[in-house]
This record gives sequence, structure tokens and C-alpha cells, in this order.
Amino acid sequence: MLKMKDCCEQCRSPLALTAIAYICSYECTFCQSCSQKMACICPNCQGNLVVRPTRTKSPSQALISQLKRKILG
Repeated sequence: MLKMKDCCEQCRSPLALTAIAYICSYECTFCQSCSQKMACICPNCQGNLVVRPTRTKSPSQALISQLKRKILG
């Protein structure tokens, strides 16, 4: 499962689950502004930064929803 970090590794600004953020293949995470300043290249691994998928629920909330659907059928 993708680790959804809650702040930019460059400027430390908070990143909500639904915020636009960029990640590399090692899950280094940056806000949109910092990513653009770095030309979408990760300063840690030199890999491409791509838009991170968003989540509307935490993993535990998603699991509870799945279990409820299975139980209530």
C-alpha cells in the first residue's frame, strides 16, 4: 500500500489525503509548488515526480467500510 505522507519533504507544508502532491517511485513526497521548482525531479533519487493519487479515507476507515459491506452483504 502506498504510504501517504502528510507533509512536503522540502518545505514541510501539510498535505491532506486529498491534496495535490507529487511522489517518486520511492514515495518521497513533495507539494505542488516545490515539485515545480525542482522540475519534477526528486532531489533524493533523481527519479521522476508524478502526481500522487488521492484518498478520501484513511486505510483503517477503508477497511471498516469493506468489512461492513461484507457483513451486511
